[in-house]
Amino acid sequence: MSAESMATGQNEHVLRVFRRRFRDWRGQRPFWAGLFTLFGGIPIAYFPYASLKLGNLTLSMETTAGAGSLIIGVLLVTLGLTMWFHHIVRVFAGVASILLALISIPIANLGGFVIGFLFALVGGALSISWVPGKPLPVPPAEAVHDSAADADGGRTSAG
Repeated sequence: MSAESMATGQNEHVLRVFRRRFRDWRGQRPFWAGLFTLFGGIPIAYFPYASLKLGNLTLSMETTAGAGSLIIGVLLVTLGLTMWFHHIVRVFAGVASILLALISIPIANLGGFVIGFLFALVGGALSISWVPGKPLPVPPAEAVHDSAADADGGRTSAG
């Protein structure tokens, strides 16, 4: 890819195809449920190991429950990826993420300061409630033509 091809729009088709394929992939699985669950696991796993420096003041959140928080966060990230790539087990992944979110409240600094708890809870609920869509039946061509003629009373639009 050169700068000229990007400026003239020669690769615009590739971007459209990628976007359309991603939209189709996203529509066939609980994408938002996996994303919320994934985003819920990150603060739960991160905050017990974080230390924030403000000038000379060091704010450290390291606790003895760091290993439990890390396990819960990694499991939530894994469940979020499972929702994306193995959507057949979406109900199990949703229930497990809700349970892990509830367990993270006493173990992982109030569930990653409530941020991770809420994301994981919403992601689990979305995963449980998601149902794959059914394709719409394609009407035969004769039925569409006949219904248009019946609406006019059998007259053509030219007469």
